[in-house]
Amino acid sequence: MLERIFRLSKNNTNIQTETIGGATTFMTMAYIIFVNPMILKDAGVPFEGAVSATCLAAGIATLLMGLWANYPFALAPGMGLNAMLAYSVVLANNYSWQAAMGIVFVEGAVILVLVLLGAREAVMRAIPDDLRRAIGVGIGVFIAFIGLANAGIVRRSDATLLTHGDVASPDSLLAVFGLLLTLLFLLRRVRGALLLGIILTTLVGMALTNVSALKLDLVRFPEKALSIPSLETIGRVDLHAVLRGGLDSLTLIFAFLMVDFFDTLGTVTGLGEQAGYTSDGKLLPRLNRVLAVDSIGAVTGGLFGASSVTTYIESAAGIGEGARSGLACVIVAFLFFLSAFLSPIVGIVPPAATAPALIVTGFLMMGVVRKINFSRIESAFPAFIILILIPLTYSISRGIGYGFIAYSFATLFTGRFLKVSPLFHLVSLLFLISFVLG
Repeated sequence: MLERIFRLSKNNTNIQTETIGGATTFMTMAYIIFVNPMILKDAGVPFEGAVSATCLAAGIATLLMGLWANYPFALAPGMGLNAMLAYSVVLANNYSWQAAMGIVFVEGAVILVLVLLGAREAVMRAIPDDLRRAIGVGIGVFIAFIGLANAGIVRRSDATLLTHGDVASPDSLLAVFGLLLTLLFLLRRVRGALLLGIILTTLVGMALTNVSALKLDLVRFPEKALSIPSLETIGRVDLHAVLRGGLDSLTLIFAFLMVDFFDTLGTVTGLGEQAGYTSDGKLLPRLNRVLAVDSIGAVTGGLFGASSVTTYIESAAGIGEGARSGLACVIVAFLFFLSAFLSPIVGIVPPAATAPALIVTGFLMMGVVRKINFSRIESAFPAFIILILIPLTYSISRGIGYGFIAYSFATLFTGRFLKVSPLFHLVSLLFLISFVLG
């Protein structure tokens, strides 16, 4: 049955590999179960309800991705999108959290219509190969940067923007230990190297925390093992407030649409390159299904009160373990559903334990850079802008936007403006407008 549904042999994978890949992906993105409610709490969303909504919305969207699109691309409420909702919509524009979820719901519905009309796929077809490859590399650097930050190896600085962290701190030492352990597993060709690294690093952190003489707080043990899911945020979306908002609501919907649209475009492009689905400049097979599921995820996130649910770049960790089919997503979805009841236990895994997996995954995604033709400055420089600004702006969509604008100007200067798809230039113009409007 699994062979028939997920075509395991055709995807050169098996049940064991998909299970390990799915568990690895879940471990690297499980932080969202607690981080998302913490952000949404500032917008007035009930914390316990947001925890359950996060697990359920992520589980439903990820399960749909696995069963319908048959790809190992997991989904959950998007970081950045949740902050936009809490701070830009609710706190800055005085919307209720229910109305903010209404904006997310409408934005997801609009993107779903664009997918059904073929507009989202048409945009991806209009992107030059070098820029498409740069998106994948930029996401790899982004993932590694997040891992380095979680490990405490780099940190923010008022003087130099970024600087080195305190590598001698207990959390950093645990992360460095985990990184060396993971590299050892990779060098020895151990199956499930990333997942084993996360588990063993967590166990070491638990053991050291239990040594009272050391007074370390590497792992926070829960007060209880089980939790009863709260459904208080589900169905509380306020569409009437969105309609009453008029132009303000339209502006916010446009902002969410631009970020969500191109975050997903970039993520899917990067994951497809890493998994080998999009070699020789070809688009991802069944792309419309992937984009449709992502759009349905946004609608589900708004309906459940969890913010916009989108495809996660952390899926690259599972792909790095060999996951190539939707069975990995079924595993991730099962673990999200289970987390609705076991969220205290899931919270044991510290960021220092998942940081090594993110760093190594970033390294694995860097290989695509050799396919970029750096002898053609017209496309190579915009590609460079994309791959460097995705991590530096901490935004996939912003990095893509600056690269698109640079490429449009480059074609204008070289007399090739009319030879590029008008849709590409239209997207560049929309990015320019959104950046000017802030």
